[in-house]
Amino acid sequence: MAETSVTSLLEDLKSADAVEGKKIERELDLIWSRSQSPAMDLLLRRGRDALAAGEFDVAVGHLSALTDHAPDFAEGWHLRAQAFFREEEFGLALADLEQAVALNPYNFQAVYGMALILEQTGRIQDALRGYQAVLSVFPAHEEAQAGRDRLARQVGESDI
Repeated sequence: MAETSVTSLLEDLKSADAVEGKKIERELDLIWSRSQSPAMDLLLRRGRDALAAGEFDVAVGHLSALTDHAPDFAEGWHLRAQAFFREEEFGLALADLEQAVALNPYNFQAVYGMALILEQTGRIQDALRGYQAVLSVFPAHEEAQAGRDRLARQVGESDI
């Protein structure tokens, strides 16, 4: 049932405006945050709480335990990447985002995170492709639009 919901929500996302898209994004996040294990859900919640509190090392600890115990749960990798990013550990963040996308290729927010890191580390063409990939799933994603437009101007492409 969840796969049907994800497919339907992703379809709706293609025609959603930015406001409706944010609502759909939250619904997808809720679906993708279910590990099917109360213990793993607890580790995810503790990691999220630590991340929200700015305790990035604590978040990395909880989320590392999560990825160790549930290596096939994409959201653990995605969230740990956010903690690494906030610690400016871009290589570690990028590696975790790659794992998250390998496990859940529909997670456009993980792809957006990859594009952001690629841009910050000077890999402009790769970052531009990342922003374009996000927009192919969620055309109204405002941050990806801004990234695409910013980088398109840098590499001399027209704003699309």
